[in-house]
Amino acid sequence: MSYDINNVFAKILRKEIPNKTIYEDDFVLAFYDLYPKAKIHALVIPKGQYVDFQDFIQHAPANEKDGFFNGILATVRTLQLEESGYRLVFNTGRDSGQEVPHLHAHILAGQKLGDKL
Repeated sequence: MSYDINNVFAKILRKEIPNKTIYEDDFVLAFYDLYPKAKIHALVIPKGQYVDFQDFIQHAPANEKDGFFNGILATVRTLQLEESGYRLVFNTGRDSGQEVPHLHAHILAGQKLGDKL
């Protein structure tokens, strides 16, 4: 699957669509999900053009990989979730429920999470 430059996250990165930013640096943008599945539901997206986790791992240079995972940790710290805990989810491909073809990590927290989230 090739990268679609008109996906919603690409538009958010270009500031064509507003978001409620939590954290941003040279590698990532983190913002609140519009349709939260938990009390706290953040999305962390890389600024590079990667369709999913597999694409990212296979094609991103080391500095972008480091930047992405450090950006996730910075978002966790910004949300003060280190002590209470959080769930990190990556959906990859159609059968996983991935809706936007741009790599993104879900951070779910703020409540006791059940097995179904």
